[in-house]
Amino acid sequence: MTNISNFHLLLLLISFLLSVSQSLSSSIINPSKVKQVSWKPRAFVYEGFLTDEECDHLISLAKAELKRSSVADNLSGESKLSEVRTSSGMFIAKNKDPIVAGIEDKLATWTFLPKENGEDIQVLRYEHGQKYDPHFDYFTDPVNVARGGHRIATVLMYLSNVEKGGETVFPSAEKASRHQKTSKADDDLSECAKKGIAVKPKKGDALLFFSLYPTAIPDAMSLHGGCPVLQGEKWSATKWIHVDAFDKIIDKGGDCKDMNENCERWAALGECNKNKEYMVGTSELPGYCRRSCKLC
Repeated sequence: MTNISNFHLLLLLISFLLSVSQSLSSSIINPSKVKQVSWKPRAFVYEGFLTDEECDHLISLAKAELKRSSVADNLSGESKLSEVRTSSGMFIAKNKDPIVAGIEDKLATWTFLPKENGEDIQVLRYEHGQKYDPHFDYFTDPVNVARGGHRIATVLMYLSNVEKGGETVFPSAEKASRHQKTSKADDDLSECAKKGIAVKPKKGDALLFFSLYPTAIPDAMSLHGGCPVLQGEKWSATKWIHVDAFDKIIDKGGDCKDMNENCERWAALGECNKNKEYMVGTSELPGYCRRSCKLC
């Protein structure tokens, strides 16, 4: 009886050690898996950044909550629908569950940027023909800059393979030397992707690029877009990282209150993101619902 009990204990111990090992290995960053895509802008791909299980988990969390993606207005900063961006998406809270928290840890470890500087992960689905025209991730409006400053870096994680199309393209990137041989993989690129330096979606890979120079000046070469999906379906997850804490409290005083009795209801409907100018405002011109938007 003792031998059987010891055997069971041994099995439990082995199982425990394996689970710990898998957990630790999933958070370890291996520099040898990172390759440079471009230096102008600074862009790098980490091959196999996410496991298949992590990719599938993010997709499963997002499927039931997808909504048409929006863009930020260049003047007001308000979110609006546009034919520039035709995907659907949703955001996943940083501590949604242990798997999401583990991905957040890996992102911070690889980028050397604090977790609190990042927005929640946005999961996106692109169906046939859907795309995101070339754009910048840094802001031109004062409303979005007020919270965390400019976006300094973006990590785009590919959650699925795409049969054709769906590449991420940098149309203004500095081309490689003409003496440098082109990759055989370039033959598989769509016409959209051939208009610049492009990265083909591959499940588990992650693309990191910087929207600002080290001097914090916006890098115009970071212009990028998502090419139309020509065959199949594209799933991706975006992590935008700011120069300062994105979740910081703007109000430092003790007098923090909503200026409209409907603020709490509006916040529950997502107006903190949809109507930031009114709800959040800036440090110079505070919005009317900053308490309900959890900024103070």
